[in-house]
Amino acid sequence: MRTELYKNMVYEWADKEAPHSVERLLWLNQTSPVVWTIKIYGNNAQPVRRTREFLQNALDTGAARVLPKDPFAYLIRPEGDIKEDHRKHRDEAWNLIAPLVESGDTRIFQFYGRNSPVTALVKSKRCSLSKAYRELRRYFQRGQIKNANLPLYDNCGWRDRLDNSKADQKKQGRPSKVSTATGESRGTNITLDVLQAFRNGIKLFYDKRLSAPLSRAFQQTKERFFNCGYHQNKNGIWVPSLPPANELPTYRQFVYWYNKERKPRQSQVARRGTTRFNLSGRAKLGNSTQMAFGPGSIFQVDATIGDVYLLSALNRRWIIGRPVIYFIIDLFSRLIVGLSIALEGPSWLGAMLAVENSVMDKVAFCAEYGISIEYSDWPTHHLPEALMADRGEFEGYNADQLVNAFGTRVYNTSPYRADLKGVVEQHIDISNEKTIHWLPGRVRKRERGDRDYRLDAALTLWEFRKIMVLAALHHNHHQYIEGYPLDADMIADEVQPFPINLWRWGLEHRSGCLRKQDIETVRLNLLPEAEASVTQNGIFFSNLHYTSELALKEQWFERAGESGTSKIPVAHDPRTRSRIYLRLDNGKRLETCHLVPGDKAFLDRDWYETLDEFELRAQRKELNQTRHQRSMADYHASTQQVIDSAAEKNAMSEFNMSNQARITGIRANRKQERDLEREANAWKFGPEPKTSSESTQLLVPGYVPPPQPTDKLRNLRERMLKK
Repeated sequence: MRTELYKNMVYEWADKEAPHSVERLLWLNQTSPVVWTIKIYGNNAQPVRRTREFLQNALDTGAARVLPKDPFAYLIRPEGDIKEDHRKHRDEAWNLIAPLVESGDTRIFQFYGRNSPVTALVKSKRCSLSKAYRELRRYFQRGQIKNANLPLYDNCGWRDRLDNSKADQKKQGRPSKVSTATGESRGTNITLDVLQAFRNGIKLFYDKRLSAPLSRAFQQTKERFFNCGYHQNKNGIWVPSLPPANELPTYRQFVYWYNKERKPRQSQVARRGTTRFNLSGRAKLGNSTQMAFGPGSIFQVDATIGDVYLLSALNRRWIIGRPVIYFIIDLFSRLIVGLSIALEGPSWLGAMLAVENSVMDKVAFCAEYGISIEYSDWPTHHLPEALMADRGEFEGYNADQLVNAFGTRVYNTSPYRADLKGVVEQHIDISNEKTIHWLPGRVRKRERGDRDYRLDAALTLWEFRKIMVLAALHHNHHQYIEGYPLDADMIADEVQPFPINLWRWGLEHRSGCLRKQDIETVRLNLLPEAEASVTQNGIFFSNLHYTSELALKEQWFERAGESGTSKIPVAHDPRTRSRIYLRLDNGKRLETCHLVPGDKAFLDRDWYETLDEFELRAQRKELNQTRHQRSMADYHASTQQVIDSAAEKNAMSEFNMSNQARITGIRANRKQERDLEREANAWKFGPEPKTSSESTQLLVPGYVPPPQPTDKLRNLRERMLKK
């Protein structure tokens, strides 16, 4: 595409270094092959004659490019914005060069040329030639407008006055009271060296030190950079030697230059850190409502610990502590679409209950607490297009299930950036201020001797839930949203910024973001998922074993005995350990798994109780390590004593047999040892029989009875067994 040339066009050469690469097209004519240009920066620049074809080809081939904005466009401004002295200077310059630029004579582009009209003008105006060319150059460089000759006072100021050579000159600026009274010059001028010392002092003693005041940084700066040396005090410590105060910069000068050079963003980040700056120091130019197109575009969710103590419904004398409150609020309308009040969390269980409540029919929900409403009073039973949380419960698989099952995106804010979901954060504050602060048992600041506010608790969990439901209804219908950014369509329809009004208007004009799901499907997909193991003893999960009809039918446990354990995903409700669930048919149905008979002791316990029990078992096992280790030491010592005694006896015995003979006689030795054991350990009932003198006399010393038939049978059986 061919680039169009036009007067005052500003372009930049690609092969030249800035700022000498930027030029302005001063003159062109459709019938002339010549154009005039000039560099817009430089005090000695002069118009340059070029061929039109050369410039056109450079722009078409990319050797030069047109700048989208004129660097001197700021000179086009109303007369009222220009100071009177500046206008006077401009008018004088314009009156000098106006005859030249209005004549249309192209010779004015040829500076210092022969027969130049500038020379003739100088003679008639009686001014210097350099002044005429200076004003004409400004006119050409800055856009060929009258305001091009405004004075360059913006380039004047302190930067030109900072000079180290002025360090010994008379103090500039307003004199101090002492100087006025005495007539003597006191203080010092700010030079480049002094300013650099200020900068170094700020960097060393003020930045990155949140608690350090600026006055302390100034004192430390003087001690470090303005001392005349060091001296020892009476304790032998080296101390900086400072010159007299009238020879040092003042704190006022230090503060002036700090504020003049200070960049708020960099300063706050250095002193307070990026996290605190992003939370409270950054520029707040946007509005979170702009992120939501209509109702259901974004729900914001957050949890808080309720500042009130509750009683047990089983026994109103029991204090059960503070509840956990979850709010889900529609970003577009500020309507409360879901809430959960429980003793769980903050955890996925509490968040799960809040999401379940957002899709629940609010008429039936309020009826549970004896509150009668119409559907139009709380018309919310939907899932959003996106859910915004704070990197807590909505990270990991549980949140991924919302994305995969329902297509609801989950956004987690950055750490320590509660302001990114300020709508729900603000409602938590409003809820505390308008509702919880006035309840019995509320948390409050205690003075010494005050009654413990926990003893004032009077509400059960059910009663507190009813109060919070009433508060949510009041908010939805009667909470005026201060500062709500009404757009043009809302203003035209005269929409009052109450949550229910904004919700209804959004459903009529900005619908398409809400999603309906039956509550059973939502509950099914909100259950947290974990990994279990299929073993020969059952489906092992969280230290317990489960079984199901499907597992028995397909013989999972027998297969595990043959092939080993395998992993399987299961869903579980943390409120009970009695059962877990298998998601089948891509999550369309559940297979319920029950505890095996051996684990029935955990039938009525929840997940946390089960974890506590097994944790206690592990702790008891660890605590018994001392007993186990001591008993093992005793056992090993006793065993070793027996071994040592036996070894000692063996060493004292004489073996007159060969090794082969010892091995060959094992069976006969075993028989003799067994007979001895039988005789020694045989059970004998009744008293031992008395031996008569007659029978004693019949005994013949050395008599051996003949072999009995039973001995022959025993020997025969042993030979057969040996063969």
